[in-house]
Amino acid sequence: MNLAANSAFGAPARPGAAKPPIRVMHMAQLPQFDLAEIKRRMQSAHATLKHELGGLRTGRASASLLEPVQVEAYGQRMPLTQVASISVPEPRALSVSVWDKSMVQMVDKAIRDANLGLSPTVEGAVLRIRIPELNEQRRKEMVKIAHKYSEDARVAVRHVRRDGIDVLKKLLKEHAISEDDQKRQEADVQKATDQAIQEIDASLAAKEKEIMQV
Repeated sequence: MNLAANSAFGAPARPGAAKPPIRVMHMAQLPQFDLAEIKRRMQSAHATLKHELGGLRTGRASASLLEPVQVEAYGQRMPLTQVASISVPEPRALSVSVWDKSMVQMVDKAIRDANLGLSPTVEGAVLRIRIPELNEQRRKEMVKIAHKYSEDARVAVRHVRRDGIDVLKKLLKEHAISEDDQKRQEADVQKATDQAIQEIDASLAAKEKEIMQV
């Protein structure tokens, strides 16, 4: 029997001949379940909501009203708080002290362009802002916007929950975890979801109360 025949019947191939690929499933190829990362993403959704709610103007002055303001300064966009200090001298007034006097006009423009309905009065390096009182219709509009922001945050949290559950299903399918582990970790994900939604609802309730307070 010649060498070719030997090879055909499973004998060692000639030195240097190509070897057939070996398929090996590595654990590194499986998705990783990280409850801490899931919680972090959920908290990020809540943090975004708090930032958005802070930008909703109510009838009372609050430094958080100016959080959405971005100023063109030194060749880049940066938060107002990085170029000025904000104080609340009266219940319906804000004071913005610009650290670099050459930036006053840019700060004034940034506040006016932020669609917050605020019109500063410039006094040297200080901008005075009167907070107009909201009528009932405007307050109801603000509440609707707050509810929309909150629902967006809830949807974001549910998306994170779905991602976590999908990972667990994949790990179970590949026999990387047991059914008991899957159920336990799914319960942890649901618990984190419930807590995040509860915090979102609490932030909405507080903002709604603030908006409707006369």
